Amino acid sequence: MPKMKTHRGAAKRFKVTGTGKLLRRKAYRGHLMEKKTSARARRLGRETELTGGDRAQARKLLGR
Repeated sequence: MPKMKTHRGAAKRFKVTGTGKLLRRKAYRGHLMEKKTSARARRLGRETELTGGDRAQARKLLGR
């Protein structure tokens, strides 16, 4: 059976850490930033860990 191909859309959105965790970007940072507080903007700028069923789905797409 041939190797499973990596889903390129998922590869661009998720990052795998050295310990195998999946990181994603947070939503609501794309536009309309003037009305959001500085603290909120900083918080949205950080990456966060992917959890639950989303993690299982992303792992499949990444071929891991």
